[in-house]
Amino acid sequence: MLDVNFNRIIEMIEKRKNNAYKKVNEELILLYLDVGKFLYELIENSRYGDKITTKLADFMKTNYPEVKGFTKRNIERMVQFYKTYKDDVIATPLVTQLSWTNNLLILSGSKSSEERLFYLQLSIKEIIQKEN
Repeated sequence: MLDVNFNRIIEMIEKRKNNAYKKVNEELILLYLDVGKFLYELIENSRYGDKITTKLADFMKTNYPEVKGFTKRNIERMVQFYKTYKDDVIATPLVTQLSWTNNLLILSGSKSSEERLFYLQLSIKEIIQKEN
C-alpha cells in the first residue's frame, strides 16, 4: 500500500494562500500611496478651503458605499502617508511589506525618518522570523 504524506499538500496550499495575502496587501498599500499622491497634488494646486478629503469621503460614501477604507480620516492618512514617504527611496519599498495598520502605527509613532526606517526594518525582520 502506498504511504503518502498528504499533509505536504496542505503546506503547499497554506504557502500559496499566504503569498496571495502578501500580494493583496502590497497592492493595497500601493493603492493608498497612489491615492495619497493624487490628492496631495490636487491639494497643492487647489485654493485654500476646498475640503478635498471631505469631498472625496462624501463621494465614496454616496456613490461607492461598498468600497471600504475611504473615510475622511483614512483619506487624510493616505495623503500623509504619501507625503511622508514620497522622497524616501529606502523606506518606500519597505512599506509594501507591512499591513496598513502597522504602517500607520509606525507613521504616527515615529518622530524622524530614521526612526520610521528603524521600525519598518524591525517589523519586516519580525515577520520574516515568524515565517521561518
